[in-house]
Amino acid sequence: MPAKPRTIVVPKASQVLYDHYHFAPATRVGDTVWVSGQVGTDAKGRPGEGMAAQAELAFESLKAVLAEAGASLGDVVELTTFHIDLRGDMPAFAAVKDRYFPSHYPSWTAVGTTALAVDGLLVEVRAVAVVGSAAAQTDPA
Repeated sequence: MPAKPRTIVVPKASQVLYDHYHFAPATRVGDTVWVSGQVGTDAKGRPGEGMAAQAELAFESLKAVLAEAGASLGDVVELTTFHIDLRGDMPAFAAVKDRYFPSHYPSWTAVGTTALAVDGLLVEVRAVAVVGSAAAQTDPA
């Protein structure tokens, strides 16, 4: 079986982070895309005000990285989220998540943590997607 090439996915907005921290915003091998943690910061790197704002910014960033890799939110099969206040912020986070994933939910693991990479961050979202799987989704029987 021939080796599948590994493609590093770096959207233009992530180039500075890629250059400075030496990590890929996403890596694609075949039809699978692994997306590094996306956070709720604005274009200047400032955290959004509150959980809902940060969650929306993180999901918009996730959407952009997936698009650069040839995938969509519908192709996401797994989410892992990291929360500073897991219990307190869960209702606000879940409400935003449900807008981005209104059906065909990916598997999801939420993890509580004491700190994220930038002061003021409340949440980080990472994902695994399988390109083209959105078209083949089925609901449970």
